[in-house]
Amino acid sequence: MTNERPGQPDFAALYAEQAREVICEKAREALAGGADAVAQARDYAGRGKPDFTLAYLLECDLADEEKCTLYAESFERRAAATEGKAREFDAKFHRPFPLLRSDAAQDRIRAKLAREGKRMGKGAGKQLPLI
Repeated sequence: MTNERPGQPDFAALYAEQAREVICEKAREALAGGADAVAQARDYAGRGKPDFTLAYLLECDLADEEKCTLYAESFERRAAATEGKAREFDAKFHRPFPLLRSDAAQDRIRAKLAREGKRMGKGAGKQLPLI
């Protein structure tokens, strides 16, 4: 877990407060069972699951810059999925769903902050309920 950004806090210092303990515990159990933290983080990032991505990133030994990139990708994927749901619901129910679009925009902001290695506000990793 090297900090390649001099003068900035490391990844864990920036984002550990965003981690949900129950998800971190599940990640630790999976790692104790032989799972690869980096592979799991990449898988969850690809599926747009920032909470799970973060739990595995806190346990792996990638460089902080790579961790920030994966964490950002997870928010970007979730934003894309949320926007897709908004479009689907718009068509299905013949009305707009602005809160879903707003949540997607917030995820894009979180992705930008993560890419820049900046701290996010409390609750930034909340999971969206999708029907």
